[in-house]
Amino acid sequence: MDHSRYEFLRLELRPNGVLVVTFDNPSKLNAVTEQGHQELVRLWPDVDADPEVRVVLLRGEGRAFSAGGDYEMIDSIMDDPEAHRRILKETRDLVRNIIECSKPIVSAINGVAVGAGLAAALMADIPVASRSARILDGHTTIGVAAGDHAAVIWPLLMGMARTKYHLLTNHPLDGEAAAAAGLVARVVDDDELVAVTDEIADELASGAQDAIRWTKHTLNHWLRMAYPIFDASVAYEFLGFLGSDATEGVSASREKRTPTFP
Repeated sequence: MDHSRYEFLRLELRPNGVLVVTFDNPSKLNAVTEQGHQELVRLWPDVDADPEVRVVLLRGEGRAFSAGGDYEMIDSIMDDPEAHRRILKETRDLVRNIIECSKPIVSAINGVAVGAGLAAALMADIPVASRSARILDGHTTIGVAAGDHAAVIWPLLMGMARTKYHLLTNHPLDGEAAAAAGLVARVVDDDELVAVTDEIADELASGAQDAIRWTKHTLNHWLRMAYPIFDASVAYEFLGFLGSDATEGVSASREKRTPTFP
C-alpha cells in the first residue's frame, strides 16, 4: 500500500501484519471530511491487495471514534448535484468494499460513533466498544432515511424490533447496551480498549490466514443477500438530502437545537 495516499486516515503497519488505521481529525471528534470519505472507500481494496497486511485494526484518535460526516461534506451533498451523485456512490462502495475485503477487521469504538465512521466500525468483523461509547445512527435526526450501513446489518445483529426502535427514534446505545443487544462483539472498560483490541488483532494475525479469510467470506454471504435492501436505504437517504426536512435537520444540528420539521 502507498500510505502517502492517505491523510485523514493515519496508517501504521506493524511487523506482524496488523495495519492500524486511525481516524485522525481529533479536533472535530474525527468527523469525516470529503477526503476522509474517499479514503475510507479506497482503503479496503488497498488492504485486500497488500500481501503484507493480515489484519486491520480501526481506531479513532482522541476522545471519539468518529462524529460522522462533517458539515462541509453534508453541504456538498445538499447543494452540489455532482457531489451528491459522487458521494452517494462512495457511500454504497464503502460498505460493499468492507464486506468484500478478505482480511479480518477489528474496530475499537470509543466515545461518539456516528454516520460513516459508525458504518466502518460496525461493518468490521469484530467490533469492540468501550463502556462509555455512544453509538448513534443519526440519520433520521437530520431528516434523512437511515442509510450508510444500518439497514443491512443492524437487523441481523440485534433483531428487527430493536433495530426499528433505535433507527426511528435515534436513541443512542452505550457500550453495555450495544453488547447486550448483539450490536458489538464485546464491551470492555475504557482503559482496556486498546489492549483488548490489540490482543484480538494479534491473535488473528497469527492464525491460519486462508481459514480465517474463507470463514469471513462465507459468513458475509448473509450480508450480500441484503444488498438490495442496502442499495434502497442509500438511495432513500440521498433522496432525503434534497428535501426540506434535511434542510431543517442539518440547521438544527448545527445550531444545537431541537429540529422543527415541516
